[in-house]
Amino acid sequence: MTQAHLNPAAAAYAEQFSGIQDMLLQEVADYTCREHPHAHMLSGRLQGRLLAMLSRMIRPLRVLEIGTFTGYSALCLAEGLNEAGLLYTIEVREEDAKKAQGFFNKSAVKDRIKLHTGNALEIIPELHESWDMVFIDADKVNYITYYEMVLPRLNPGGVIIADNVLFHGQVLGEKIEGKNAKAIHAFNEYVKRDNRVSQVLLTVRDGLMLIMKK
Repeated sequence: MTQAHLNPAAAAYAEQFSGIQDMLLQEVADYTCREHPHAHMLSGRLQGRLLAMLSRMIRPLRVLEIGTFTGYSALCLAEGLNEAGLLYTIEVREEDAKKAQGFFNKSAVKDRIKLHTGNALEIIPELHESWDMVFIDADKVNYITYYEMVLPRLNPGGVIIADNVLFHGQVLGEKIEGKNAKAIHAFNEYVKRDNRVSQVLLTVRDGLMLIMKK
């Protein structure tokens, strides 16, 4: 839940004037912050409210999330599902997937969240769906690969949301070091040059890229 690129006071102020999270999301957040060694990966309330609002605006029939973690962002994205909508989410780590499923089972939309455990590069081709909304929040070195895997199946006007596109501020320096920061910068450049989409990079939390297919 780092706010590496936003004044902490501004981040706190933004959260103060954003919608509240429900009791289940609070439970997920409390568990993750208390028990998980990588709690900083949690989307958190401000980003979560943004994801939920975007989903409510789009009213998607099919959502794909690449990187479930403990389930917080999936629950946020599920808030805007069309009545006939489904959300597919993929998590490579079995322990995190098991915990996320436990939280999903407590949700009113539990029957519309389909959790897959394993390698997203292998699972995505087996999901024969057309997407209205995709959230990419997985291993950074494969962002371009994930993007190219989902874009052909993204409906016109559909939206891809890519997380961590500021990567803890490491992409802001004159010299970018580290494989993940380099991969994220390459992804940002790749999307910028792609005339199939329009995009905007938001400085929420660790950076969100909103990408709409033309």
